[in-house]
Amino acid sequence: MTLSRRHKDAGQAFPIYITVVAGLLFLALAYLAVGQAAVNRSGAQTAADAAALAAAQNKRDELAALWLDDLRDPAKWPDILDGTAAVGNPCGRAGQLAEQNHSRLDGCNALSPLKYQAEVTNNESVGESVVPTTENIRASATAIAEIEPLCSFKPLGEDAEAEALPELTCDGKVWELDPDDREGLPKPEDLFDVHLAG
Repeated sequence: MTLSRRHKDAGQAFPIYITVVAGLLFLALAYLAVGQAAVNRSGAQTAADAAALAAAQNKRDELAALWLDDLRDPAKWPDILDGTAAVGNPCGRAGQLAEQNHSRLDGCNALSPLKYQAEVTNNESVGESVVPTTENIRASATAIAEIEPLCSFKPLGEDAEAEALPELTCDGKVWELDPDDREGLPKPEDLFDVHLAG
């Protein structure tokens, strides 16, 4: 009688064991889907950061090229060195960087002359999982990059020589400018800093 009861109890525990294991397996698969979503979100944010930085760096490079073109005309420097001078469309490179990070550029906008915002969507979905509709979910992200002018100068007095150029101070470093020595002139990264906004 006791032996029979023991077999009966063992038989009742088996379905509970199966249910617990199935529940744990379901939870593990759900956590896997959540983990995959987090990876996709991280990838989208990386792509957005890269795209925003690319737009800002492109603007920085165009400003630096414009400054070199107008090097002998210091009257044009203020708009260039404060970043408000008009340049081409800096967002072209943003799309390329988004693609390299397996994402699509949804938008690239100038929030101001010194700030660019990029919006991207990851090309890869979370994939099929125990969580419904994840195969259609794609992560998206937004990033803002800004350009920080680093240079200032004092205009020369009226008694200065016609070809003389003012000294340029960039982040504490003083540059004595020689238009004939292009290699010795400040580079784009000397004129402007580019970084992600807060």
